[in-house]
Amino acid sequence: MNKEELVQEVAKKAKATQKDVSEVLSAFVDVVEKTVAKGKKVTLVGFGTFESRKRAARTGRNPQTGKEIKIPAKTVPTFTAGKKFKELVNK
Repeated sequence: MNKEELVQEVAKKAKATQKDVSEVLSAFVDVVEKTVAKGKKVTLVGFGTFESRKRAARTGRNPQTGKEIKIPAKTVPTFTAGKKFKELVNK
């Protein structure tokens, strides 16, 4: 499902216009991105948690040459599904 399809489904379910749902969804994504970029968590109970995590530097391998390369440390965004979401998926 892409963003357009998501907007259509939410608009039907919420009995709202697609334009309003699109604006709310864009605002939601913007707030989550900015919050996680600041190093804070966004938790939606039952759904999951968006947060940033630090990855340590490590040594990898170039698959074409087999030569070892150094992969620098970095911070990455992560999503951890909540209990209710996990149970729904595992049915």
